Amino acid sequence: MQAQNSGNANATPITEVFDLPSLTLHSLHAPPRGEDAEVVICLHGFPDIPRGWSELLTALSRAGYSGYAPWLRGYAPSSLGGPYDIDRLSDDVLELAQHLSPDRPLSLIGHDWGAVITYAAIAKAPERFRRAVCLAVPHPLAFRASLGLRQLRRSWYMLFFQTRVLPERVVPRDDFAFIERLWEAWSPSFSVPDDYLAELKRCLEESLPAPLGYYRALPKAALAMRDLEARLKQIEVPLLYLHGVQDGCVGWQSMEGQERFFSAEQQSELLGGVGHFLQLENPRAVNARILDWLAKS
Repeated sequence: MQAQNSGNANATPITEVFDLPSLTLHSLHAPPRGEDAEVVICLHGFPDIPRGWSELLTALSRAGYSGYAPWLRGYAPSSLGGPYDIDRLSDDVLELAQHLSPDRPLSLIGHDWGAVITYAAIAKAPERFRRAVCLAVPHPLAFRASLGLRQLRRSWYMLFFQTRVLPERVVPRDDFAFIERLWEAWSPSFSVPDDYLAELKRCLEESLPAPLGYYRALPKAALAMRDLEARLKQIEVPLLYLHGVQDGCVGWQSMEGQERFFSAEQQSELLGGVGHFLQLENPRAVNARILDWLAKS
């Protein structure tokens, strides 16, 4: 479906607040011109903020879509309280979808944790979504099947976050040097703009330890995924998957064969010259692919 190309020429994202049944979400929003725009929700990951979607929100608005990028549960200024398991996080997104587009399917885009939430949401309520895009984290069952020693080494931080007290001390130490090292390792060819990094650090300073709760809820998340497994094996929402060759967090090999878990159209593309935060590293290429995907009927 091609949205009407009547978007806001300036398309500067603004911040809106949504009081939903289970939480309050603050969200960036790039409003289009007109009242009949398809809603597109963009979900960030860790360690990241909605600003990572700013260029995409602008592009969506100019293409005639109504794009939103919320601070997820546990990220200030949105509600900080848990639980942080994938069942709850995907329900948060379904509540937002119902609020923003109660009578019309919308499209959902997720990066990193946002991708994990996207898979769960579209598996639980496929009728709510027209199309989806996931970046940097493949289908959960494909990722599980690909787990090996190399990926386990990349995922060391997940085990570290399972411990108590120590991560709360280590992560913010020396002006969040831990976070800077993650970005350097995960996107080795990318230099994060200083002002972006400063905004991310402010968010984490106001939010910790809540973002760590996502990882500490992984055992419960695994149970939720097991309950969803039948639907995860036959996802009914068309999905585009993008992954960076240089990703130091999730190896690109983990996306191989994930098309078998979709009954709907599924495309995967490996992008050269970018790592884990590909939507920031090469927004032109990423946004063009997303817009082309959303334009399909």
